[in-house]
Formats: sequence, structure tokens, C-alpha cells
Amino acid sequence: MRISIFGLGYVGCVTAACLARDGHDVVGVDVNPDKVAMINGGTSPIIEPGLSELVADVVRARRLYATASVDEAIDGSDVAMICVGTPSARNGQIDMTAVQSVARDIANALRHRTQPFTLVLRSTVLPGTTEQLLLPLLDGMTHVSVAMNPEFMREGTSLADFRRPPMTLVGSDDDAAITALRTLYDKVEAPFVQTSIKTAEMTKYVSNTFHALKICFANEIGDLCESLGVDGQEVMRTFAMDRKLNISDAYLKPGFAYGGSCLPKDLRAMMHVARRGDVAVPLLASIDPSNEQQIRRGIDAVLNSKKKRIAVVGLAFKQGTDDLRESPMVRLVEALIGKGCAVRVYDPNVNLAALVGANRSYIEKEIPHIASLMGDDLQMLVETAEVVVIGNGGQDGRRAAEYCRPDQVIVDLTRATANAGSNMVPAAEQLALELNA
Repeated sequence: MRISIFGLGYVGCVTAACLARDGHDVVGVDVNPDKVAMINGGTSPIIEPGLSELVADVVRARRLYATASVDEAIDGSDVAMICVGTPSARNGQIDMTAVQSVARDIANALRHRTQPFTLVLRSTVLPGTTEQLLLPLLDGMTHVSVAMNPEFMREGTSLADFRRPPMTLVGSDDDAAITALRTLYDKVEAPFVQTSIKTAEMTKYVSNTFHALKICFANEIGDLCESLGVDGQEVMRTFAMDRKLNISDAYLKPGFAYGGSCLPKDLRAMMHVARRGDVAVPLLASIDPSNEQQIRRGIDAVLNSKKKRIAVVGLAFKQGTDDLRESPMVRLVEALIGKGCAVRVYDPNVNLAALVGANRSYIEKEIPHIASLMGDDLQMLVETAEVVVIGNGGQDGRRAAEYCRPDQVIVDLTRATANAGSNMVPAAEQLALELNA
């Protein structure tokens, strides 16, 4: 394929060289004449193990050259990739100047073209950028398809990461763009994952944020281990051997707050040890406040409806159990009662526990006021409510949602049936303001 790469910084240079290595004809585009000259001279403008040799090889083979001319690059390619930087201001807002400038130049060059063309945004941008920045510039250009294709390369190992990334992520609903990118990445050894454009944009940010989180987590655990005379490296090596829960997708699904007999208790113990040893663990210290915020968020979602008759589906701390110890759902119900709401609760596991289970004494001694609110007819519970709160999800949550009428409010704390897009409107409006500034 014929590819043009706009921006010969780290991402652009590595992408251009690797695609040329895979047999594509690539032209790099940059406003910096020094970078253009270095590429054409067979030299990499950035330092990366193995990249200088690769650039020299593909330039010598005439599969890569560079230019400052946008028109030349577009005329000589069928796919264009925007790989320019999106640096951060001190307040965290990203600078979209380079992306906007390149996008306008490409759009202007495409107005003189009639053959099918694919435009790919590879720069790291906030959700909504592709739709709000690129698509308006291409209005009326039915021959142009658009995709978002974030990269997952690490400095120092980028050539290997390009060949074997965790996935080839492409955000697009355009068949022509998907077909082009499948062909483009034919030699890349990774699953091809197609998502919406916004999902692809957001996944890149989530990935990097999680990497930062893991580094800080490991460092704080290391500090704690050192204060206790424990080998932190051995602890984390052992921890990472658990691929079922620790290093996996377990617990990485948006939902409600944690609770139960283990997580709250053990986190408090860790915090006590840290305080006793005078070890600063700001990341670990933020976990409980973050969890409290989720509970507050759920309470506010119900109270903001300004309605009083509430049906709560699920009382245990998670689905499939009768354990009410430190259940966030109990906290939510107690808060709603305190605000004068008329609450009824459905949880068949807890009803059973109240009769014969191990939690019977806990229910009788700690929350008898809630036990009296339990009902065993889900449909009747839902029909008589103004607001239906789905706590633990599963089959009961799905049934409750099916029983609901259009005039009822559903607060789905599991986020399984909620409209994810509705909570993103303010952020999307703010992004539009930034892009048009």
C-alpha cells in the first residue's frame, strides 16, 4: 500500500519505518526541514534501538522517503496517518494545534482527489476529537473514510512492540477504512480489534493511566515492604503470578463500590501499618475515599430524582452472595431512609439468609430496620416504586429493568443497562469548545 505519515516524531518515525519494513511504500511528512533531510539521508531523527539501521535499510530500498509537501504526499498515497504530537499544558489540557493544522492541510489536499482515500488519526486525542475535528473538515468528501488507530509502543522497545503489540486497535464504522487497515497491518502479529471511534480514543488514555497507576502501586507496596523488613521485589513477583485475579480483567468492570468482609478490612490494615511506620502511601490512601465517592454518587443519583418511593434490587455487597458485611448497598439504603424515602428491598439470597443463613444474627442485630423492608415479589416491588435502583445486577437486575415503565426512573449502579453516552455530554461539549478555541 501507499502510505503517508504526517509528523516524524517518535510515533511517526517508528510507524513509517516499520510499515516500510513490512513492504509498504511510505512517505513521511514534516514541517521541520532537518527531519526531512535526515530521513532522506537514511538517518533517524530520533534515538531508538535499531531504528537508525531500519531507516537506512528502507530508504536504501526506496520504500521510505520524506517531504515537506502535503500535496505531494497525498497525491502519492492511498492512506494518510496523522502522527503529530499533542503536548500537555500545565493545567492538563492537550495542545491540538498541530493536529488541527495538519488535518486542515490534508483536507485541502483531498479536495482535488476523487479516488478512495483513508485518513487515520494515530495521535493521542481525547474522545470526540476525531468526530468533532476531522469529520467536519471532510464534509462532502464521500471518497474519504476515517479511522482512529492509537499506538501501543514503548520507548526503547518500539520496533518489537510495533510487530507484536497487545492488539491492533481501530476505531471506525467505515468498512473501507477497516479493510484498508487490515491490509496495512497484515504482517503485525496481534488481534485486530474494531471498536467505535470514541472507544479507541479513550482506550489509549485508560491504558497509559493504568500503567502509571501500576508503577505508583508497586512503589508504594515496595515502601511498605521495606518498612516491615519484607522483600518487596519477591512480594510483587509472587503477586503477579496470580493471573486469575491480580493480573487479569477481574475487577476491571465499571460498577458500584466494593464491600464485604475482606477488601475494606484488609485495606484498613494496610493503612494502619503505613501510619505506624510513618510511610507515605497517597495512592493507597486514596482508595477508600474513591470508594466512598461511588457510594455518594449512587445516593445522589436517587435523591436527584426528587422521588420518594424507591425499590432497591440487591442488598448484599455483590451478586451471588448473602454477605451484608460492609455492603455499600446497605449504606445506600440507610442514607435513603435517613432522607425520608420509602424504601423496599428485593434480594432472595438475603431473604434466605435471614431465615437460616450465617448472616441471620448480623441482620437481626445490626440492620433490623432494613430487614423489615425486604420483599419477595420483585414485580410488585418494581410496580409500586417511582425509582428502581439496580444494585447487584444479574438476572434479578435484568428482570427489574424489564418490569419498569417509561415513567419510572432506573438507577443502574452496575452500569449494565445505563446509557453510557448520557454522562459524557458535558465533557463532549467542553471538548468542542477547546477544539474551536
